[in-house]
Amino acid sequence: MKKHILLPTDFSDNAWSAAVYALKLFAHEECRFYFLHSTKMHISTMSNMTNKLLDHMSKAALKDLNELKEMAEHTNVNANHEFDIILSADNLEDAMSMAIAKHHIDLVVMGTKGSTGAKEIFFGSNTVRIIKKTKQCPLLVVPDDFDFAIPSQIAFPTDFTRDYADRELKYLRSLIELYDSKIRIVCILSKDKLTGVQEYNMTMLESYLEDYDYSFHFMPNYAKKTEEINDFIEMLEVNMLAMVNYKHSFIESIVKEPVIKKIGFHPIVPFYVIPD
Repeated sequence: MKKHILLPTDFSDNAWSAAVYALKLFAHEECRFYFLHSTKMHISTMSNMTNKLLDHMSKAALKDLNELKEMAEHTNVNANHEFDIILSADNLEDAMSMAIAKHHIDLVVMGTKGSTGAKEIFFGSNTVRIIKKTKQCPLLVVPDDFDFAIPSQIAFPTDFTRDYADRELKYLRSLIELYDSKIRIVCILSKDKLTGVQEYNMTMLESYLEDYDYSFHFMPNYAKKTEEINDFIEMLEVNMLAMVNYKHSFIESIVKEPVIKKIGFHPIVPFYVIPD
């Protein structure tokens, strides 16, 4: 079955880098890729612009989208891949939501920061908002200038305090099956041992993953969980990080922190966000 992949772009190098990662990740899959650009600006900015100037900017963005599509077709000669463009006057989150529904999008792939993003910032502001709001399908966030590597090792941090919905595990399994990846389940312990609920949820996760190559890794609960995750990624040469974005989850705690506190957690590998 053909996959439908949404690639939001602001025409930055980072957005193109994320798109190239997606093309390589799905090199052996039939895919239709959609480059999406939003021309929506802040009201304060728009109030200083004439309709003629706004129309000119919209036409320029459409030209850039078509050039991006042509560049993708020429640099990615792959019979499995097709490309479309979407230009929207809605804000980015609404444009994405409508595109996901209209085109039956299976995955959104985007970069960590925009064309004006400072290098020290964890995620660009657009990315943070999108992580919070995208609930219709998974989101894959690709670090700037990340060299593609087959995701043979996927880390899945969890605390076993909640059960796993079929939809969440379906997304995880589809990721594993792309390259027959090994899944490393990382549990950061808040106590010396698991509670009854945690043990039950761990057993259920084992049953969900019984047909796959998986292993459990237990880590003590230090204050800086983000550093623990990055250390684990480097130690075991993990190629991708996958997490479920549920209420009070690890992801939610990250995106709610002030930017200065996020500096310790640069996503050093692609970050696969599963909606709950």
